[in-house]
Amino acid sequence: MKLKNIIINPNWHFWEFWWRYVPELLVPIMDEIKDAFFKLKKDKNFIKDLKELHKNYIWRPSPLVYAKNLTEKLGWAQIHLKNEWVNHTWAHKINHSVWQALVAKYLWKKRIIAETWAWQHWLATAAICAKLGLECIIYMWKKDYDRQRPNVIYMELAWAKVIPVYEWNQTLRDAVNAALKDLVNNSENTYYLLWTACWPNPYPSMNVYFQKIIWEEVRKQLQPSHLAPLLQGEEKELLPDYMVACVGWWSNALWFFYDFLDEESVKLIWVEAWWKWIKSWLHAARFVNKKIWFVEWYKSYFIQDNDWQIKDTYSISAWLDYSWVSPQMAYLENIKRVEMTFATDDETLNAVKTLMQTEWILPALESAHAVAHTIKLAPKLKKEQIIVCNLSGRWDKDLFITAPKFDEKFIDFLNEYIKKYN
Repeated sequence: MKLKNIIINPNWHFWEFWWRYVPELLVPIMDEIKDAFFKLKKDKNFIKDLKELHKNYIWRPSPLVYAKNLTEKLGWAQIHLKNEWVNHTWAHKINHSVWQALVAKYLWKKRIIAETWAWQHWLATAAICAKLGLECIIYMWKKDYDRQRPNVIYMELAWAKVIPVYEWNQTLRDAVNAALKDLVNNSENTYYLLWTACWPNPYPSMNVYFQKIIWEEVRKQLQPSHLAPLLQGEEKELLPDYMVACVGWWSNALWFFYDFLDEESVKLIWVEAWWKWIKSWLHAARFVNKKIWFVEWYKSYFIQDNDWQIKDTYSISAWLDYSWVSPQMAYLENIKRVEMTFATDDETLNAVKTLMQTEWILPALESAHAVAHTIKLAPKLKKEQIIVCNLSGRWDKDLFITAPKFDEKFIDFLNEYIKKYN
């Protein structure tokens, strides 16, 4: 069986990793979503509506940028950047948000709920709900509610209802629990729009399928008709030699690689986050000391201590800073279809600076991990070889992390600004 058919799977099990362990109350809700998804992805009217939103709302296709200056600076392999932050709402998150909101509408659901796993996810969720006329409720853990005020304003301007979660430890898990309580109590008219592949099926299958538009575009954009005059006289289908993407707990890398899983000539590289050394535990590298466990109702690899407790992680990028990965990623790493590697904070910040100085493209910090490895990889390859690196999101969400690293006067500027307007 082809790998890409395994990754998107209507069955509940995914070899050893993809069984679901959900509470009984959620079983009929998830069954309804699964059945709708596998039916609607073949429905002509549904696909027509989706393509209309892709073209006139998300503004797809996103560009595949030939990084000419960076390529010449490094002196060897050709570097191409799949630039997803030019999408509406500035990241790839809008792709699955549009899909799922449309599924909800076809199921006659009038309410969409979501939680704050990633700010560009809930921003995209609020955006598509406004577009389709759906009620939107965002459960936001208190820490993010306080530190993400600009994004709260954006969502509320789109008529989204943002609910801070004060219960228990006011963490992300508490926000998820609040959303699930809402879902169980209002299942007849409510859809839970979840963006991650780190949950039980059908969400891993759905979110890879929803995002596979990225690889479809990459494959088309790599062909001679698109790349000319970079290619002189090429006629056969052109495949990348290397594809590089960062790995948090979402499927950014999975959907970027999806159609190339069965192309043995294409080397797939996942880049995780670490600080300075793995033994410090200041990292988010799940595949260093692999341990299988059951969390969030599914089975995968998790960062755990010697007592099998889930450990806190570290990354300069907030969205790589998680303890687990999707079941598909665990499977693909097990069969060695992908190469796992890491980028340090210093390498990541250098990648941000280098890409700005050569291409004037400022990547999100998570994507900068992939750029960091691309910078290390390119000089080792031949000049005719091709690297495609995924830029999954926009940079400005990381402003308050990156700016103090590059400008020692930035904090002083903020303090003076606050004094002026108090």
